[in-house]
This record gives sequence, structure tokens and C-alpha cells, in this order.
Amino acid sequence: MKILQTHIVPPNTPTERISEYARKIFPNIPSRKGIKKAILRNEILLDGKPVETGRWVQPGNKIDWVDLELKEPKILPLKLEVVFEDEHFAIINKPAGIIVSGNQFRTVENALLHNISKSNEKDALRKPRAVHRLDSPTSGLLLVAKTALAHLKLSQQFEAKTISKNYQAIVIGNINEEGVLEKPIEGKSSLTHFKKIRSVPSLKNEWLSLVDLFPQTGRTHQLRIHLSEFGFPILGDGLYGKEGLILKHKGLFLCAVALNFSHPKTGEGIEMKINAPQKYETLLRREERRWQKYQI
Repeated sequence: MKILQTHIVPPNTPTERISEYARKIFPNIPSRKGIKKAILRNEILLDGKPVETGRWVQPGNKIDWVDLELKEPKILPLKLEVVFEDEHFAIINKPAGIIVSGNQFRTVENALLHNISKSNEKDALRKPRAVHRLDSPTSGLLLVAKTALAHLKLSQQFEAKTISKNYQAIVIGNINEEGVLEKPIEGKSSLTHFKKIRSVPSLKNEWLSLVDLFPQTGRTHQLRIHLSEFGFPILGDGLYGKEGLILKHKGLFLCAVALNFSHPKTGEGIEMKINAPQKYETLLRREERRWQKYQI
């Protein structure tokens, strides 16, 4: 057990439940829900002992926030492209075909310490954590927190929807130049803006379009569901694609290409961009050449 932070309740402190009081003294634990989870996991001790969420705090009480994990985290020796890194956070280019986190060993989070350094800040996380998720078949920019403060601040930006995300995808069909896709997902409002970059004719699919996508909400599989239900499924989508038109063995043509957010420590505006994988342009050129050859 490692003590991360200790607090002695000062004299004349009003009586308060520990679940509420701990939020004020441990600001690096993200959210009220995070505090309750820490208490349930016995990571918050009152006078050296585990405590229930409803226990009242009294002046003179000692409250510890502890790390109960004694083993060093297992590291997956998988090479990842690091787009940016400082002491507070990192951005990696997630490869397609691997999950961000989960119970299995082969995850992006388990590969992070093979690719980025541990922070030297006092609130350094024992193991860097992704702040958001990308589907397993989706590639692109993934934001990773290296400190507790960075995780808290970046999570708050996602919750407040002040982080903007831009994806690029190849969809089946000749989509409009730009527009809005709006339809509830699992009963929750969902909104996606899109803008076409270009379309090419295709022998198999009639048309393929390269599009910029700007999700305004963050529902699970939002982009894939919206595009499919509006008649323009993403190429390679085995879950929501059209029967007979799924491009096999090439993966999903969906990539997170840009992030705009504020630095979790300095507040500085940050804009990060990458290019979509080369296979996008290669496929579009090949499809157009084949169509032109057939016309001749």
C-alpha cells in the first residue's frame, strides 16, 4: 500500500459526510463518482481504516488516499506512434484492430508505458490512462493522461463538450456536400456534422465519398450508426454496413484525424492533426482507375 495523500481535518470543521468532504481535499480524484468508487475499493481510509460513504468526518480525523496495487503494471511491448508528449499528457495514433482498455492483455493502455515515459509530477498516475475511447476498428488520435490532474481536467472538457473532434471516413455512396445527421441513439440525442471532401465512381459501390465528420455528441458507435441509417455506411463496417458491399480484410475506413482542446495544466489551446492512413487515398485512386478503365 502506498499513501498518495494525507489530510488532517482541522478544528472547527463543520460535520460532513466523507464522500462529500473527500471531494474537497482530493481534487485529483475525478468526479463525485470517482470518490465513491475509491471509498468502495478501500482506497480512502479514515484514521487508518476503510470507511463507508455515509461516515461523518470530525475535526482531528486523519484521511488517507492510498494506492492498494502492489504489483507493477504489466507492459505490452507493442510499438505505438506518439504524436505528442509532455509531463501531463500524451497523444498517440491508435492503430486499428486493438481495443483501448479492457480485461484482456492486448490493449492500448497496457502498451502505453512501452511508448511513453511516466510523469515526474507529484500526482503522476501509476499507469497512464486514456481519457476517451475509440472503437477497436477505428484508428487515430487518442488522448492519454499521465497525471491525476490531467485526467480530471481533460475528462471535464469532454463532459462539457469543449473538446472538438474531427474524423475522416470513406463512405459508400455520393453523399451531399455537407449536412447534419441527427437521430437519437438508444434514446439519447445524437448529432453529427459532415462535409464531403471528394467522391469517386466505383464499379462495385457506384460511388465512394471521402468525408470529414464532426460529432457533436459522443454516443457509442455514433458515426457508424448515423452514416449507415442515413444510407451512407462507412466502408469496411462489418457491423453496420450493407450486405454484399462490405470490403473484407481491409478494415474500417474511419480515423480520428484532429483534436482541439485546452492544456490541462496551462489552459493553452492545443490543436493536433494527422493525415488519414495512406490506404484511404490508395483505395480511392484504385477505384477511380478501375471505373475509368471499364468505361473505355
